Formats: sequence, structure tokens, C-alpha cells
Amino acid sequence: MAKKKEKKEKKAGKRMSKKELAALLIDFFHAKSSEILSMKYIFSELRLTTHPQKMLCVDILHDLLDDDYISEIEKGKFRLNNHGTEMIGTFQRKSNGKNSFIPEEGGEPVFVAERNSAHAMNNDKVKITFYAKRKNREAEGEVIEILERANDTFVGTLEVAKSYAFLVTENRTLANDIFIPKDKLKGGKTGDKAIVKITEWPDKAKNPIGQVIDILGKAGDNTTEMHAILAEFGLPYVYPKAVETAADKIPAEITPEEIAKREDFRKVTTFTIDPKDAKDFDDALSIRSIKNGLWEVGVHIADVTHYVKEGGIIDKEAEKRATSVYLVDRTIPMLPERLCNFICSLRPNEEKLAFSVIFDITEKGEIKDSRIAHTVINSDRRFTYEEAQQIIETKEGDYKEEVLMLDTIAKALREKRFAAGAINFDRYEVKFEIDEKGKPISVYFKESKDANKLVEEFMLLANKTVAEKIGRVPKNKKPKVLPYRIHDLPDPEKLENLSQFIARFGYKVRTSGTKTDISKSINHLLDDIHGKKEENLIETVSIRAMQKARYSTHNIGHYGLAFDYYTHFTSPIRRFPDMMVHRLVTKYMDGGRSVSEAKYEDLCDHSSNMEQIAANAERASIKYKQVEFMSERLGQIYDGVISGVTEWGLYVELNENKCEGLVPVRDLDDDYYEFDEKNYCLRGRRKNRTYSLGDAITVRVARANLEKKQLDFELIEK
Repeated sequence: MAKKKEKKEKKAGKRMSKKELAALLIDFFHAKSSEILSMKYIFSELRLTTHPQKMLCVDILHDLLDDDYISEIEKGKFRLNNHGTEMIGTFQRKSNGKNSFIPEEGGEPVFVAERNSAHAMNNDKVKITFYAKRKNREAEGEVIEILERANDTFVGTLEVAKSYAFLVTENRTLANDIFIPKDKLKGGKTGDKAIVKITEWPDKAKNPIGQVIDILGKAGDNTTEMHAILAEFGLPYVYPKAVETAADKIPAEITPEEIAKREDFRKVTTFTIDPKDAKDFDDALSIRSIKNGLWEVGVHIADVTHYVKEGGIIDKEAEKRATSVYLVDRTIPMLPERLCNFICSLRPNEEKLAFSVIFDITEKGEIKDSRIAHTVINSDRRFTYEEAQQIIETKEGDYKEEVLMLDTIAKALREKRFAAGAINFDRYEVKFEIDEKGKPISVYFKESKDANKLVEEFMLLANKTVAEKIGRVPKNKKPKVLPYRIHDLPDPEKLENLSQFIARFGYKVRTSGTKTDISKSINHLLDDIHGKKEENLIETVSIRAMQKARYSTHNIGHYGLAFDYYTHFTSPIRRFPDMMVHRLVTKYMDGGRSVSEAKYEDLCDHSSNMEQIAANAERASIKYKQVEFMSERLGQIYDGVISGVTEWGLYVELNENKCEGLVPVRDLDDDYYEFDEKNYCLRGRRKNRTYSLGDAITVRVARANLEKKQLDFELIEK
């Protein structure tokens, strides 16, 4: 009987046409719409036993893949593409008209032509409908509804004609200038930088219509350009008057009652070490000998939350800003100036309130005891990093015994940290010397020396100790809610790419093993490249393989520092998470109950986002100064190194001043070049010439466009 049945089935199988099998396959995918189906499973379930049947099935699967009807999740495993007729997601606008839609539920981007975009703006939340799929063409959709506008204000330069005006934007996501009616100009003139809000974009109109919200000043003027960068990133460039007025009413005097509640450190040797141009000193160090071989070291942090009350007008502004922003030539503070540079700043020879972490510690960095306490201090001396560095190097100067002992302990702590697997990214910063008009006159590199590392090591220790005091609880107890500073393990795929990339320079890095194995191997690599010409480049690619550190109430530890518990406690003048931590630690020390995890996770997300935006604005300001600096050096020739490879060209970093520019691919006219993403290179199709990341190269400065913050170089053949 069984044999008869098998014969019958084989016969039937032979007769099944491609059309019939395709219908069967489609029904099968719909019946298992949420599952991932392997080729083997499909063959067995549809009883495809002969070779011709299986080959026909494979053929149909390829057709369904081409039609975007199914996706291949991994080799030989498929799933139904569950596009309904409509989807919700994010619209991404490109100035070349190749807009795309990113589905909320995940999945492949969908192409949206300009004519089908309903004037959606970049990052708008939209609803699209699908078009019938054309053979061998990417999926295409049409925006049918704009659900949520992401951004409706733009920064640009005004062009005013007799009866109308335009805002010309350099925004890469807006292909069209914004039309401004004459009565909505707010007094703006041609050549003014302005912020414009789009008020409507009529269906048939090519250009959106807007109104001027603020005039920033003349294009090219330094303050105007810095404010324009802030406005471009949606960051505030003025401080609200009402918040400053509230800060002016805060009394600076410290009452005897307040001093009585605190530990008194006024008689203990205390000093601050900061950059020479700093005004907001938010940390100080104290040290005294307790007994032979044991030292008491105090890490004293400005007690900002004593003055800034939760929910008040100053607090709300600080929460919104979440961080101070450091542009090339100015600081945009999180708190009003009266607080950050005067009341809270730990200035020398003034009594100040602090929140302190106090350690009993040996010179080998062994911690015998630690506690957190509200204190009152009086700093004896304000050191710049350069002054403290000189004491470390010459062993001479004010408070030399104290400075040298702190340096000895810091070096021991640092050694312990690296032994535990912390990663040693010791990068230099590019800084500009700027004249009074904001014009860059020279470039210098700021390196981290022993004095910087001394301060850093004690700040890390204080942050780690605070996180441990709250986060480390007995097994059966749940820790109270706290914003942690977390850092995940490197992305395995990016680590693999790093490994392949450095192999061409003759280096190796581990891509598997324990956390410590990997971090020690990365450190080994960083040691090997030290002082070599490829150092900066390999460091950059290594950093790209790392995850970004962020804030979260869910602690997973800090991989880069090799700490199981870490938070931010030491900079409440310039970071909102530190203010949150100060408040919560105070509350918990007084026996208070835990707070809402959801509320604090939202605040952590907001702080992480604002930190990223501030970093992007800082980078844009550096880029602007680089272009300004190089615009006076047009035609000059420099040696450099290829620091980035993209489909539109080669980024080159100059050796002499670390300024970066682009050699556009259109200028590489000796061949047709193709972009090899995996190997970070451009390869000529005919002559097979390659330009790879890290190659030494000579260029001439060709163009400097300040509006676009863009430097163009041209290649000089050696």
C-alpha cells in the first residue's frame, strides 16, 4: 500500500507545473507567516522528493526573493515579508531625491520618489502605501499621511528680493530653498543668517513656505556662525532671562546651621586642578596623612543640588539642556552663570559646600575604607594642569608633597584598572588658538599628561564607589534605582572588521574569548601602534568597533573601564545625570525609598541623546574652524593619510595640523573607481589601482566652503 502511495505521489510531483507549485509555496508561507522556514523543512512539508521538484522549488524561491515577497534571513532560511498595503515608519529625505522609508517594525528600507513624498521632511513619522512590485526593482512606496513632524526649523542665509525672500540652506536633507513672504522677514536682509520655521508646503508648490523666527547676524561673523551651529542641532544659544533672574536670587552665604550639619574639611589641605581657561571648578582634592602609610583622600564635588531645587525653574532648564556644550571658542553652560562660575564653583580661599567621597587609601592604591558625606571645604590653591604637571616633573612647588603623593596613588590605581582589563584610549585633542575676533591663528594638540591622569583617576574612583554603594546589595535584595553610566562589549562584527583591517599593517587582535581577553588584546594593539604613523588611524577604527557609553537605570557595567558598577557623580555643574545621582544618593542616605525606574530611564535616554547632540555640535564647530584656518592656505601642498573612504570620495587628514578634507571621487579621473566597503578602499576598474584607509598621500588644498564646512583637496601624484 505504502509503495503504491509513494508511486502516486512521485507521479503527481512530476506533473505539478511551476504555477501550481508557486501557489502552493505562497499558501505555505502565509500559513507559517511568523516562522523562519529552512529549505529542508519546505521540501519535507510540501513532500518534494525528486530532484526536478526541488530545483523547481528553488527557482520559485528566487523569484519570490526578487519580488520582495519573502526575505532570506540567513543562507537557505526564508520568511514571508509581511508588508500589508500600509506601513508606519520614519521618512529619510535625501537632497538627491533618493528618499527612503524605514519601517517601524524593522525590515528593509523602501524607496520613496520625490513626487510621492507628500513633502515629508527628514525623520518625520509617516504612513506609506506600497506600489505593485516591478520585476527586479526595489520596493517602492508613497507617503499617504504625515503623522508627526520631526523638525520644522532650518538655519540658512537669507536672499531678499524686491517682493519676496528665500532662505538658502546648506542642509543636506532639504533640496529646496524656503520661500519667505516679505512680511515674515523680521527685518532680515540679504546675507543674514536666520532661523526659519516652515509653516506650510502646499501640494503643488516646489518650495516650502516659512517665516523668520530669529536673525542670528551676518554670515561669516564668528558669533553668528557658532550660534548657527547650535541652532542647527536644536541647541539653545541664549540663556532664558527668567532662569538667570531666579539664579540671581539664590544667596551665596553659607549659614552656621548648614555648616553644623556637615563634615568640616576647611582645615584640610585642598586644591583644584583644571584647564587654564576654566571658571567652573566642580571638583577638588584633599589629602592628609592618617597614620604611617595610610592617607585620607577626599574627592569633593560642588554641591549643586543644595542650591538647585528639584522641579524649580533652574532645574527644569538644566534637565532640558542635560549638558553644557563646549564649542571651539565658548561654553554654553547647563546652569546659569551665577551658579556655575560663582556660587557652586570651588574657587580658592572661599568656603564652599561639597558632596564628597572620602577614602582611606595606601600609596599602593589599596582602599581600606570609603564613605560619602556632605561637607564644607575651603580650597587652598587653584592649579592649572600645566602647574600641577610641573610639580610632578620637577618635584618642586606649592604643596609638592601632597601633589606627588596623589600622583603616586593615582598611578597605582591606573595600573590596577588596566590589569583588570580597562582599555587605554589615550587620544590627543586638536585645539585652535583663536584671536579676539574668533579667527583661528594656529593649531596645537592637547595631550593627556600625568596631571590630567591624576584628576581622572580619582574622579573614576569616586564615580565607581558611589555606584557600588547603591548598586551592590545582598543577593536577595533589589538595588534602588540609580542612573548608571554603562558601556557594552564591542560589536563582534565590527571587531572582526577591525581584525581584518589591521592585518594589512601586520597587527592582530582577538575577536573571541572572555571580556578581559579581548580588552587586553586591544590594549596590546594600542601599545604596538604607539608612535607609529598608523597610530591615529587604527585608534579611530578601533573606537568605531566600540559601543557608545550611555546612561541607563539597568546596570550592565562599563566595559571600557572594566568596572562592574559606574555612574556619573563628579560633574554636576555641567551634566544633568550627576545632579540626578546627587539627589538620589542624598535621598537614600536619609533612608528614602526607591524612585520610579521608568521615569529615570526616560531621563537617562534624554541625557544620552543630548550628550550625542552636544558632541556633534562640538565636532561641527571644530570642522568650521578647520575650514576657516585652511581657507587662507589654498593652493598649498601637504602630506596626509587617508582617514576615511566613502563612495563619494577619500577623506584625507593632514599630518601637520590634523585638518581633514575630501578628495571627491569625480576628481579621480584616471579610472572608474568602485567603493569596496569591507576593505575600506576605492578600486579602479581598469588599472586596479586602490586607495585604502591609512595610505600615505600628498594633496593640494583646492577649495574651502565655509557654508558647507567642507574642505576639498586634490591629489598630487608623487
